Amino acid sequence: MKKKKILSALLALSMMFVITACGDKDKDSSKDSKAQTSKAETSSTTTDNDKAEIKSTGPNGETAVNANNLSLTDEEIEKIKSGNYTAAICLHYGGNDWSASQVKGLTDTFNKLGIKVVATTDANFSAEQQVADIETVMALKPDILISIPTDAVATADAYQRAADAGIRIVFMDNVPQGFKAGKNYVSCVSADNYGNGIIAADLIGEALNGKGKIGVVFYDVDFFVTNQRLEAFEKTMKDKYPDIEVVSKMGFTDTNAASSVADAMLTQNPNIDAIFAHWDVPCEGVLSSLRAGGYNNVKLSTIDLGNNIAKEIAEGNVLGLGAQLPYDQGVAEATLAAYSLLGKEAPAYVAVPAMRVDRNNILEAYEKVYHVEAPDWLKEAANK
Repeated sequence: MKKKKILSALLALSMMFVITACGDKDKDSSKDSKAQTSKAETSSTTTDNDKAEIKSTGPNGETAVNANNLSLTDEEIEKIKSGNYTAAICLHYGGNDWSASQVKGLTDTFNKLGIKVVATTDANFSAEQQVADIETVMALKPDILISIPTDAVATADAYQRAADAGIRIVFMDNVPQGFKAGKNYVSCVSADNYGNGIIAADLIGEALNGKGKIGVVFYDVDFFVTNQRLEAFEKTMKDKYPDIEVVSKMGFTDTNAASSVADAMLTQNPNIDAIFAHWDVPCEGVLSSLRAGGYNNVKLSTIDLGNNIAKEIAEGNVLGLGAQLPYDQGVAEATLAAYSLLGKEAPAYVAVPAMRVDRNNILEAYEKVYHVEAPDWLKEAANK
């Protein structure tokens, strides 16, 4: 009996040892999990695209680094938090879903890093206004400036003055003429616009089974990222779909004029099979023109998942698009700003992988693009 009690006690002690060891292992796992969380909080959450090939190159021909590979350690985050840094955001235009989502990604990440956003400006596509915005922001003496130049030439001097004042600049999509990464600015972050152009071409090419006549409604301004989209779309059509003919190519400089451009295109080419519009807002104008003219069978593709176009895709009125992930771009920009504050080497050009969006994945895509659950109105449209 006594031996049995001793054995029982030894067994209990051994079980306690195993439980304690497992508990210590869980604590270590928790630490590992916390370290991994630091990367998730300061980089894109689209982890399945970590190794995705980026088709775009940077404004100066730089090879792209995937935005999902940016990260900050816990120690680096704490160091940034202790610095009491400030940031400003100078947009070219703030009145669309892309800008709103990008600003959300920036502010969420800056909040996690303890960086205060002291100003957010909207130039409404005016280079003169953006120069004034930059000068106003400089008076606030921010440590960081996140911006997208409205005009790469007209704004260059203003950005250089900001750089000369010691402000660390991270650009969205485009850089001023003559600027070099590591010298005039930290880095440039973009979507894979070339990749998105390929997606837009494939959507039309597949829908037409490789044959037909199409039109292109494009932004007739020398803007780096839109140039890449158009180049990719046209090259993909030529190389992959040689039996699809581009019968009309018409430009706009004012997004509000896209419907008028589409009207002219349809008048001249009433038998057109499909149209590519440069991004979602002009695509809305083209769609309005198609509806007004009763062109119910003309197919559409575009780039950028705005709310209105998301609904049109869900209802089957637009084939789909190549999506940017503006929230993730904002996260990357804020992270690169932190790199510069830490003296950590930053890649010259960073891109977020392209994403194909069509009716089959619209709800999942919306959540990945905006980092929120798909709204009820979109679920209803998708389930019709």
